[in-house]
Amino acid sequence: MPKLANRDALQKARETYKKALDAEKRKILVCAGNGCIASGSLAVYDKLAEIIKSKNVPCSLELKEEPGHPAGLKKGGCPGFCNQSVLVLVEPEGWLYTKVKPEDAEEIVEQTIKNGKPVERLAFKGPDGKPVLKKAEIPFYKKQTRIVLEQCGEIDAESIKEYLAVGGYSAFEKVLFDMKPEDVCKEVKESNLRGRGGAGFPAGDKWTDTLREQALPKYVVCNGDEGDPGAFMDQSVMEGVPHQMIEGMLIAAKAIGASHGYIYVRAEYPRAVGRLRLAIKHAEEFGLLGDNILGTDFNFKLTIYRGAGAFVCGEGSALMGSIEGRRGMPRVKRYRSTQRGLYEKPTVLNNVETYANVPLIINRGAAWYKGTGPATSPGTKTFALTGKIVNTGLIEVPMGTKLREIIYDIGGGILNGKKFKAVQIGGPSGGCLTEADMDMPLDFDSVPKAGAIIGSGGLVVMDETNCMIEIARFFMNFTQKESCGKCVPCREGTMRMLEILERIISGGGKSGDIELLDELSVTVSKAALCGLGKTAPNPIMSTLKRFRNEYEDHIYKHKCTAGECQKLKKLSIDPQNCSGCGACSKVCPAGAITQQDKVLEGKKKAYYVLDESKCIKCFACTEKCKFDAVKEEA
Repeated sequence: MPKLANRDALQKARETYKKALDAEKRKILVCAGNGCIASGSLAVYDKLAEIIKSKNVPCSLELKEEPGHPAGLKKGGCPGFCNQSVLVLVEPEGWLYTKVKPEDAEEIVEQTIKNGKPVERLAFKGPDGKPVLKKAEIPFYKKQTRIVLEQCGEIDAESIKEYLAVGGYSAFEKVLFDMKPEDVCKEVKESNLRGRGGAGFPAGDKWTDTLREQALPKYVVCNGDEGDPGAFMDQSVMEGVPHQMIEGMLIAAKAIGASHGYIYVRAEYPRAVGRLRLAIKHAEEFGLLGDNILGTDFNFKLTIYRGAGAFVCGEGSALMGSIEGRRGMPRVKRYRSTQRGLYEKPTVLNNVETYANVPLIINRGAAWYKGTGPATSPGTKTFALTGKIVNTGLIEVPMGTKLREIIYDIGGGILNGKKFKAVQIGGPSGGCLTEADMDMPLDFDSVPKAGAIIGSGGLVVMDETNCMIEIARFFMNFTQKESCGKCVPCREGTMRMLEILERIISGGGKSGDIELLDELSVTVSKAALCGLGKTAPNPIMSTLKRFRNEYEDHIYKHKCTAGECQKLKKLSIDPQNCSGCGACSKVCPAGAITQQDKVLEGKKKAYYVLDESKCIKCFACTEKCKFDAVKEEA
């Protein structure tokens, strides 16, 4: 396909590829998301392709300009059901094969591709053990509303042709030829699209403010520095539908008058970087990026900037400083980035999911967008659902969905029949929600009232075996290491809070620690320079509010009620079970286990005792004992 010279050429290309894609009456989409690849999905794809070629099965491996075979094998984006990897989706029937292995490829080719019949043994097994073949009928998907992720897993993740075939770049076409910049900004503003990176700032306001600025050049920047532990929402968009995000950036550029854009991606996402590079290359070849796009005077070029893995670079000013070649550190915001952002020029900065929403809003209208979710937080939100939950993965639900629906209807409840305890929302910058918050709508306005934030969309579910002080320590340890060290409140305050938490879970907590943690949290949140420091105490503040009793038990009773803190566990040796072999004593590095004699049942017997005051809780004795003599007590 030659470079598209004008609007007619784009429309003709879209029609050509739609015709070719429609000719494939059956599509086999092997998940090529990061999670499935880690589980061996590329080996599944390669085996399918090998059998197709060796047996001359009429199945296309790439979309051509002319209609090809009646079936197509593709590498799709992430369908989301991560704990059922490897996933293979069959369309148009909507069959979802789960836990697929390379040895299943022969049966898939023979049954599904050649004969159009499902491989029922690969269907998802519900809680009752019955197979559920259709993706739409699986409980994990039933209450989802996939808008941003609508095409993720449904088309070839690396094909611009397939993106065009499903209507790709039609929103950009509309903006380029039929709308004025003011009209675009107005539509986005009326939709009330709020930034999905965490702050929830109205995107339309940013765009309008940047359009008004007279200074040139202007920039469009995409924040793909998704650093929250357990979060992979933006990663899935960049890997599964990269052109959708690029189209959103093109629309933003045309709306504000920018000619250059940057995609800032964390170094830990090499596959996302690879897919974005390929997408940019294809867009340039098709004339959708570069100079005189589609025969107009609009020019726009995209550059990928790989971050070095600094969590603080998710903060806007630090991110832009990093692109400029400086150390990624936040700066005092005398001006908004819409006035002086990248290179001190007007800049629109949004995250991946925000840009991916834009083409949908332009095509379907602000009124359509506001039809999903509450008026103050319309649209959908993607979440990474992880932790002690039956169904883990990537989900997309309407804003305002209740936590109960996500945990029990989509997530399938808590693993192993345990009791739900809390969910950490918003990553290190967020807080925990509990049973009392189960019926609270998850949106930008409701969640902060509970002392947490939606953030970029991480949901880590915890059960009764999780210690909430350890959870606070985990996130504080992460934040402290990721602090850039520029301001004293964050640099020193996070260190002091981490030290106190570590001392508490090690059994060294003392009177006044709770009050000191509370005081430090307030000080750091008010005095820190950037968002990282201001939100760093949130996990402590929310656990102190909801689980103060656990702090008190650790400090005053030297007991972890969840039984997770190793240093607070008590060990003893049951003389009835002790064989006197001495294996435990030989591996004890602290000399806490010694031999004694005792008369048991009229006979003198050698057995061992453990001195708790000397025990360092290495648990070598429990691992070595073969007679279940060493007992643990939480």
